[in-house]
Amino acid sequence: MKKENTGSYSHVLKYTGLFGGVQGLNILVGIVRNKLVAMILGPEGMGLISLFNSTINLLSNSTNLGISMSAVRNISEVFDSRDEKRICHVVKMIRSWSLLTALVGVLLCIVLSPFLDRWTFGWGNHTLHFVLLSPIVGMMAITGGETAILKGARQLKRLAAVSVYNVVAALFISVPLYYFFGAAAIVPSLVAMALAQMLLTIRYSYKLFPPKMSFHKALLGEGMNMVRLGIAFVLAGILGSGAEFVIRSFLSYTSSLATVGLYSAGYMMTMTYAGMVFSAMETDFFPRLSAVATDVNAANTLVNRQAEVSLLLISPLLVFFTISLPILMPLLFSGKFTPVVGMMQITVLAMYFRALKLPVAYMPLARGDSRSYLLLEGIYDVALVTLVIVCFRRWGITGCGVAITTAGILDFLVIHAYAHWKYGYCISRRVRRSAFMQLPFGVLAFLVTFLKTPWLYWPLGILLGLLSLWVSIYLLRKKTHLWNALMARFRQN
Repeated sequence: MKKENTGSYSHVLKYTGLFGGVQGLNILVGIVRNKLVAMILGPEGMGLISLFNSTINLLSNSTNLGISMSAVRNISEVFDSRDEKRICHVVKMIRSWSLLTALVGVLLCIVLSPFLDRWTFGWGNHTLHFVLLSPIVGMMAITGGETAILKGARQLKRLAAVSVYNVVAALFISVPLYYFFGAAAIVPSLVAMALAQMLLTIRYSYKLFPPKMSFHKALLGEGMNMVRLGIAFVLAGILGSGAEFVIRSFLSYTSSLATVGLYSAGYMMTMTYAGMVFSAMETDFFPRLSAVATDVNAANTLVNRQAEVSLLLISPLLVFFTISLPILMPLLFSGKFTPVVGMMQITVLAMYFRALKLPVAYMPLARGDSRSYLLLEGIYDVALVTLVIVCFRRWGITGCGVAITTAGILDFLVIHAYAHWKYGYCISRRVRRSAFMQLPFGVLAFLVTFLKTPWLYWPLGILLGLLSLWVSIYLLRKKTHLWNALMARFRQN
């Protein structure tokens, strides 16, 4: 059997589409849930959920030692050896560390609950809420460890199933609770959803590897290399979650909880939508890049192809998304969320630069250069927080979109310059050509949003989307054999 060229355009397109499809299904179910929750709780309730989630995520990222990422490499290495005894031993070590970090995370959340209340809210007393939310930190640590085991063992079908079941479970758990109990159900529903996610994940991982754990000093000591590798992910997670925590707290203090809800809904929807294309990065692209990280030419080729395919896939979606937001936002949430449409239409422009930046951003991690990774993450997070504060004071919620896009462009420039200096990366002529062809459609779509007459707005917007789609199809057909293979299969049927 002919070995697949994992660096080819066809491979990149195939797996980006595969994982994007799973993500798309999750988004559809999530859209239904967000719509129902928004209708029941409104912006204030969504803002409260956002504040709780951002705080819990900050604690989780601070205490899980990055096991959900670093453990993938450990289990993957021994899985290739097919040594069952060694595989079970490494799984046991990962689970022991996961349980240890879970216990530490729960205790830390309980101890810090008075301070979390003071830092997060400018009104009321939410100390008890954080105490009740503390089990989520532990469950997230266990879920992360089991997910890493499934990834390392190449159980992609199981991971896809868990992902879909989690979203469906969240829908059927949260909506009835919010419907009958309103905002009082926020804390119980968050705990119940975390529990469902953990149980669904361990259901698959425990079938593959029956549960065995030990806190023996020697076993824990074996995991120190994994922990050291995970520290970079921990610190990056703290920086990212910390930045979101500061932004949401700033909006809560200087404006209102409703503003936090608007910002969170707009940011989440834009990032989640783009995540359909970006979801393949961690699962497929990162391992392939790690294998050729020290080969400058091979790494450049791989990064450029991933960036080009990602840009061509996401560009038409971004144009249609920008144009349809005035209808999508009230439809998917409620009419109360209309004020955030302007912020989102500006934020969409940042996704073009994210498509070009994200493959390059994996280069430090693929080389094990955790310091560079943390430096670049830190620069972006500081820039984002600073710009949001400045732009919100000047332009309100729409200014947040200006801040996110400006920070995204700066991040793109900094990462590309750093990668060129540090790793010899050069953006290819093909990537530049694709960017110069697609980015104008995004800018023009944004300018169309200023038109107030529907008979101009919709024809022009749809035309731009169709032109962007035609460019992407034309370029992808030239680069891959997938189109011919698909047509051949239809002819056979």
